[in-house]
Amino acid sequence: LMYQQSNWDQYWEGTLKRENLNIGTMKTQMVGYMGMYGITNKLNVFASLPWVKTSSSAGQWKGQEGIQDVSLWLKYWAVDKKGEKGRFGLFGLAGVSLPVSDYTIDMLPYSIGLGTTNFNARIMADYQRGKWFATGSMTYVRRSNVELDRTAYYTSGMHYTNEIKMPDATQWMVRAGYRYKNWIAEAVADNWTTQGGHDITRNNMPFVSNRMEATRLGANLKWEDGLVKGLSFLGGGNYTPEGRNMGQATTIYGGVVYLFNFSKKSTSKTDSPSSK
Repeated sequence: LMYQQSNWDQYWEGTLKRENLNIGTMKTQMVGYMGMYGITNKLNVFASLPWVKTSSSAGQWKGQEGIQDVSLWLKYWAVDKKGEKGRFGLFGLAGVSLPVSDYTIDMLPYSIGLGTTNFNARIMADYQRGKWFATGSMTYVRRSNVELDRTAYYTSGMHYTNEIKMPDATQWMVRAGYRYKNWIAEAVADNWTTQGGHDITRNNMPFVSNRMEATRLGANLKWEDGLVKGLSFLGGGNYTPEGRNMGQATTIYGGVVYLFNFSKKSTSKTDSPSSK
């Protein structure tokens, strides 16, 4: 179970960073539930379902709230190499996400989602030497088209249809930090970039097929409670120093995880790098 809150009062209209007094400070809150099951020692399946709420401190628009998109992923531990100085792991992930409620996508930045069905493919590499580690990943997101509740719209030209072609997207992430006993502390950098789209036109609303770019820097912590076996606490945050057609957001989060061990034999913490 996780709670996350993101706030911004400035955003990029294309490459121009500005504020909007009709919005003030934009706030997005999320409560997320995620469950994971280890099918084998090398294959996991996990699913998540977030509830999202948006609001702003100024203006006449009311934010949205509701259940957003359900996600289902498979994760496979493909390579595990142990050497004298360290340990290398290579993982492959595949996932799909889709909306589970009829939320409005044509009301950004107040919409709680973009309404696309996404097919995700990710490769992730992890290296640990002693108590220090580094992890890198790259994700490609294939996104479906979406439909508006109107018969025409304007982007860089007029379109007499309700269907919008959504650009695909890529995401990379680099993490590095310290793992020791019941502690994990890491610094994180990630980037989200759509493979096409157009900029927000001057003094206009964002649009679902906008070109969207965001680079974020942050830190995460995980602590496993030694008194209650299987109980862990998560916390962290990030900041967006660079972006395009996105808010310059500051995000914080906190959560709790409980591990149910269905195996009759105990497992070592060093057997699987489950934090990634």
